[in-house]
Amino acid sequence: MEYIKLSNGVEMPLLGYGVFQVSPDECERCVSDALSVGYRLIDTAQAYANEEGVGNAWRKSGLKREEVFLVTKVWISNAGEEKAAKSIDESLRKLQTEYIDLMLIHQAYGDVFGTWRAMEKAYRDGKVRAIGVSNFQQARFFDFAHYVDIKPMVNQLQCNTLIQQTAIEPILAEFGTRMMAWGPLGGQGVEGIVKSEELAAIGAKYGKSAAQVALRWLTQRGIVAIPKSTHKERMQQNLDVFDFALTDDDLVQIATMNQHDTGTVNFNDMNFVKYLIENYG
Repeated sequence: MEYIKLSNGVEMPLLGYGVFQVSPDECERCVSDALSVGYRLIDTAQAYANEEGVGNAWRKSGLKREEVFLVTKVWISNAGEEKAAKSIDESLRKLQTEYIDLMLIHQAYGDVFGTWRAMEKAYRDGKVRAIGVSNFQQARFFDFAHYVDIKPMVNQLQCNTLIQQTAIEPILAEFGTRMMAWGPLGGQGVEGIVKSEELAAIGAKYGKSAAQVALRWLTQRGIVAIPKSTHKERMQQNLDVFDFALTDDDLVQIATMNQHDTGTVNFNDMNFVKYLIENYG
């Protein structure tokens, strides 16, 4: 496993296992499998309704707490200083841990500044080791990061070889924020990465699949990737990406694959924002 160092010095694995849309019934089994094959970062969220499965799995794994990097997110229904603080304590209970390694704001709406104050306090109190945001696009991220006391250490975004998020990279760098990629192999309106002939041709030079090349493209650039699979064999394949390096020519070739840059989910779309606020705000 390779690691990156966040702005506060916390070391974070470059590859983890995501449990978005993993049912609560299956989550414990899937996370147990992921930990058994070598994953040490698990990404969940309050909105996924499976934090308890993550907690059960790591507790039963035999691993020491410091060996597992737990990530979760405050959902919009828990926005605001008081509600966010209570939700952080609830996440700690469900995850069966005294601290969370990385806590993110899940969506850029609701009382995000109140939520951030609660997260800053949790950070100072040792309940979380690092704090950041998720799905904050360029202008929203800059506005937010400009005004908060502790700058976001991570921004989790839709990012892969077809959605390369190049425009936001200098803005993140300005605040010392690292990128974390959800959907690193597709999904949410993105298809074709794992079957890409272009990526497969690059992978053939190294004895790797298109999916493995796509994940290496992220991790080699210092972007944390969190692929999801419910199959143990595929989990192992996704993890097996640290024994080769893409060349400069490979990187130039992959750069030409960019199709959407900022993502297929428009988090500034009025209908989307209205839906979030009216249903969860």
